[in-house]
Amino acid sequence: MRPLRLDLAGFTVFREPTTIDFTDADFFALVGPTGSGKSTVLDAICFVLYGTVPRWGGTRGIANALAPSAVEARVRLVFDSAGSRYVATRVVRRDSRGNVKTGNAGLQLMPDGFDVTKLDTGMSPEDLGEVIAGTPAEMEAAVLTAVGLPYEQFTSCVVLPQGQFADFLHAKPAARQEILVNLLGLGVYQKVQQAATARAVGAEARLAAVDQVLHGLTDADEQTLAAATAHLDAMRRLDADVRAAVPELHRARAAADAAAARLTALDEELAELDRIHPPADVAAVTRAVADARAAAAETASAVTLAEEAEEKVRGELAAAGDATTLRLLLQAHTERDRVAAEAESLGAGLATAEAEHARAVAALDQVRAAAARADTELEAARRAYQEAQTADRAAALRGHLTAGAPCPVCEQEVHVVPAVPAGSAVTAAEAAGHAARTAADAATKLLAERDRAARALERDLDRARARHDQLAAALAELDGRLVDSPGPTALRRELAALDRLRGQLDQAGTAVRTAREASRRARVAVETAEERVRLAGRDFDTARDRIARLGPPAADRDDLSAAWAALREWSARETDRRRADRVDAAASVTGARAATETVAAGINALFADAGVNGFTGRAGGSEPDPVAAAAVAVVAAEAEVRRLTERREQAEELTAKRVEHENAARTARSLAGHLRANNFERWLLAEALDLLVDGASRILRELTGGQYELTHDKGEFSVIDQHDAGLRRGVRTLSGGETFQASLALALALSEQLAGLSTTTASLESILLDEGFGTLDVATLDTVAATLETLAARGDRMVGVVTHVPALAERVPVRYEIRKDARTARVERVG
Repeated sequence: MRPLRLDLAGFTVFREPTTIDFTDADFFALVGPTGSGKSTVLDAICFVLYGTVPRWGGTRGIANALAPSAVEARVRLVFDSAGSRYVATRVVRRDSRGNVKTGNAGLQLMPDGFDVTKLDTGMSPEDLGEVIAGTPAEMEAAVLTAVGLPYEQFTSCVVLPQGQFADFLHAKPAARQEILVNLLGLGVYQKVQQAATARAVGAEARLAAVDQVLHGLTDADEQTLAAATAHLDAMRRLDADVRAAVPELHRARAAADAAAARLTALDEELAELDRIHPPADVAAVTRAVADARAAAAETASAVTLAEEAEEKVRGELAAAGDATTLRLLLQAHTERDRVAAEAESLGAGLATAEAEHARAVAALDQVRAAAARADTELEAARRAYQEAQTADRAAALRGHLTAGAPCPVCEQEVHVVPAVPAGSAVTAAEAAGHAARTAADAATKLLAERDRAARALERDLDRARARHDQLAAALAELDGRLVDSPGPTALRRELAALDRLRGQLDQAGTAVRTAREASRRARVAVETAEERVRLAGRDFDTARDRIARLGPPAADRDDLSAAWAALREWSARETDRRRADRVDAAASVTGARAATETVAAGINALFADAGVNGFTGRAGGSEPDPVAAAAVAVVAAEAEVRRLTERREQAEELTAKRVEHENAARTARSLAGHLRANNFERWLLAEALDLLVDGASRILRELTGGQYELTHDKGEFSVIDQHDAGLRRGVRTLSGGETFQASLALALALSEQLAGLSTTTASLESILLDEGFGTLDVATLDTVAATLETLAARGDRMVGVVTHVPALAERVPVRYEIRKDARTARVERVG
């Protein structure tokens, strides 16, 4: 098995999707700090193939596959094995209750030359390959077929887990023996011993069963077989005699059957003829059709007359004129009279309104003049009041004036100081102003009232004039419409005539509808009568069709009464003729059956003479077939001869099988006895250990350039140093590098031996070492690196190591550096 590509998502520390491409990595190292996920890569390879990992302690540790807080982990491995390319997939999921289970697993055999990069670029239907396993239960057998190794051997030959690399080298002989038994499957010989014991018990049980069956076959002797053969000859003679006599029996039966069939046919025909009876009301049905058709013709004529009368009235009504136009003209006359009366009344009122409006305008002019005078008087009082105030202020300044001094107001020289007046005129002027204000306000109020009254009269006058103009226009329009009118009286006469014609039209329409309803009922009556005639004709056809094979006379369908009478007369004649024929047919049946009984009695005698009671011939056609009865007797005799012959052959065959079962039981008991001895297992383990040490010594010489060989003495391993005069050293005295070399040689030899013992074609195309090298000194580390380089240089398998030692990683051409952050582990290829 050689890995080509590994895809991980949600698997332990690889929370995010990660791809590792091993396509051209023949010698590589997985490097990184402790805990970064180096060993997880090898765990993923074991997990996707076998569903478990060595350090999980079994399949129950499957929960370790899920990264914390992840609900699903997916691992996919593309690998080559024995020249074929496979894709293995395994998925685990955590359910809502926290349980972790394998959700899906599968293994596909890909087409030849499948390109791994198509997993990224997209696959066509031709790239899908063949599904070898589609469920977790199918994976174990499918992986064993593809890889050639079960899980225990895979983790000892391909993936070597951390800490277990040198266990086999340093183990005690008893522990090493147990390891070999498990790895090489030597426990199978115990299973063989158990199977041999079970096979011996089964053979002995079958031997007892054969003896019991042989005891029951003692009746198949020569005398019994000879008697059965003689009986078979007698039955064959009976069969020949019966076959010779049967044709005469068949002829007699055929004649009896023909006579019986003729009699039955005559009875059936008589029954059919007896059913020919004409209906009692066939004449009434015919008359009803004629009466209904006459009534329908009469009502149709009445409909025509009523429709003609309606059309006549409708024409007179159309010629009399349009009632709507006449009514409109009459309404126009009435409207003109109303408008003329309103216009006359409005003309008288219009003159009165014009006179009243003129008076109101004159009164308004007078009031407006009085208001103007009051305003003039108010302005004069205002000026007198202001002058009085000025005089009082001037009088108040006189006390501050001095002749010859400047005026404090205008700063001019005062020549003469005026005399102080005797009293103030402000009070009188103020009283006069209040009186003028009152008079002006009264005049303004009266002016507003008279103005509103004049305006109201003017608006009323304008409305009256507008209405008068409207009425005049309406009168003119109505006069134009009534130019050709004959007058209201003539219009009323014409409308009365139209109403009379419309009443006559309604009466005519009622008459038409009444006549049509009567005509409809008459047509329904015709259809009903015709349906009765049709049904009566169908009954006649049915009755005639039942006897059509008897040749009834032709029927006149236009006169059902006559047709029924002719058919009934013909059936009476046919009935008399067939009754006479029936007497002869009954006599023929009696004679034919007597002849059949005579022939059947002769055949019965043949069976009785042969001692067979399998046939009793009776007339009537229901008796068993004599040929079949004779054939059954022959078959029974042949079966008895065959049964006795087969029992003799069975006895001979069982005698031979008894010898086989006896030999098988003896052999199985002997094998079980040999395998029960302990010396066989010890000898087999010693041989396996010798082969393993020889293979490991050969590989160790190759890895160390011929310096070291491996040997053992009673299960204790030793190393022979050819560079030190063949010094023999115990494996516990070896240095770290020497221990690594010896352990690696043992691991390679063990893998080759397991492949040779595998029941399938094991593919050992890679070895992956997960061993800690951090505690090795520089010299030992150099030895390990050189050994790995030598192993890789052999070119027979891919070599991968897991290490966090930079000095060792630098000597590996391809490195996969694994780093882990707070979220996930990441892989980067170097080299």
